[in-house]
Amino acid sequence: MLLFPRRRILVFDLGDVLFSWSPATSTSIPPKRFKAMVSSTIWQQYERGTLSEDECYRLIGQKYTLDPDEFRQATADVRATLRPDYGFFRFIRELQTEAKGTLRIFLMSNISAPDFAATRAISADWGIFERIFISPTAGMRKPDLCFFKYVLDEIKAEPSSVVFVDDRFENVLAARSLGINGVVFDDVRRVRQALRYYVGDPIIRGRAFLEANAGHLESETSLGHCVAENFVQLLILEATNERKLVNYVHHPYTWGFFKEKPTFVRGTGELPHDLDTTSIGLMVTQPDDRVFNAVMDKILQYQNLFDLEKPCTDPVVALNVLSLFYSRGRGHELRVNLEWIRGVLEHRAYLDGTFHYVTAECFLFFTSRLLRSTSDASLHAQLTPLLRERVIERVGTPGDAMALSMRVLAGAVVGVRAERDLAALLPLQCEDGGWDASWVFKYGSSGIKIGNRGLTTAFALNAIAALQQEAVTSNGNRTLVDSGKPKVPHARDVTMTSAVAVNAHEC
Repeated sequence: MLLFPRRRILVFDLGDVLFSWSPATSTSIPPKRFKAMVSSTIWQQYERGTLSEDECYRLIGQKYTLDPDEFRQATADVRATLRPDYGFFRFIRELQTEAKGTLRIFLMSNISAPDFAATRAISADWGIFERIFISPTAGMRKPDLCFFKYVLDEIKAEPSSVVFVDDRFENVLAARSLGINGVVFDDVRRVRQALRYYVGDPIIRGRAFLEANAGHLESETSLGHCVAENFVQLLILEATNERKLVNYVHHPYTWGFFKEKPTFVRGTGELPHDLDTTSIGLMVTQPDDRVFNAVMDKILQYQNLFDLEKPCTDPVVALNVLSLFYSRGRGHELRVNLEWIRGVLEHRAYLDGTFHYVTAECFLFFTSRLLRSTSDASLHAQLTPLLRERVIERVGTPGDAMALSMRVLAGAVVGVRAERDLAALLPLQCEDGGWDASWVFKYGSSGIKIGNRGLTTAFALNAIAALQQEAVTSNGNRTLVDSGKPKVPHARDVTMTSAVAVNAHEC
């Protein structure tokens, strides 16, 4: 099921979208006054074709106490400034080529017949348009609803299949009121991103981004540093099941977050390995039982890092450790940790994030990851109903790409369809197919945040897949597939992803 079907018809405005122009002229008419003249009701009648060029100039002269010939000269000067945006024309042609003949493109403009004839004579890629609609031929102009209805009827299209691009908000609003998808042309980068969203396949584009950057999906910090680390690489691997995408240093026993000590970490000693990365590392790399049991026995002796001097302060770390233990049938050995997690969830202690994690969604997602790690009935009975309530509370609230993805994924585990969050997530996909890095982790008490475009993209792809994969229940209702125990995730499946954490201590 396609939750967000691709739109196959694009309708573009002409001026200030495909062509730029300047109101500065060689006459005595200031640019601001010239703009007022071509926004007047007289000019609008001219654009509808109900006034001739000479009659329009005469009436403009009367209204503004101006020699009509001076206004005629001003319009000629403005026509001479018309310049096509060749880069945007090429972009439209690229969209058309990539769609392999399935994308229809039209032009719809408020423009007088003489001005259009002058514009049409300028060299540009006019062949991209299946048909051109101009106001004098139609006898209507935007934002008149009748003009939009006329175009829809002529191209035989449902409004929901059309994307309309215009620089004037009132025109876009009118189009949207008919059910047409509207894009305000205010920033060419944002518009290109929006059009990719409407006409492209987000999963294909996201996969292409990951593959194009395979082995170089580096993390970055809020200080602008690139970080060589193991932890996020393991999370990307868990989210995609593709080893070629990531670059980490394998550890046969316990794991450390960083591959090498970053410049912002003080001190001269080596950084100790941590329970967070170790828990993720073991679950992702799946060593033999002997290693699992030896490390888990060691974890039971420590509370945070593999360092007795540092107590645990982060419930997400406790979740990661619990996931490890439950996945190996040893969850009963961490009852105190589970009681703490339930208290954090019940009393919403996670709403401002945690010590190591930036958002509330991190806690919700890793709770859902714990549930996916096991089919333990007792665990599900304790956490599933409460997690469902908490996810429902968050659906539709503001969030960045990672928060939205985590919310969708957590909801998928407990039967909550966070469609509003997915609807907010999809337009955030960048033109290169990836999603921008979202701050997910905080390095200790320093406040330095860490994010990774590869991780955000992998989670976003899994979120899309989570709402596309459905099953029909016996009573005919649609419900999310919940397979119980997790499988190693892939961007084309309903998958699980991971994050960073620390272990809870006994009180």
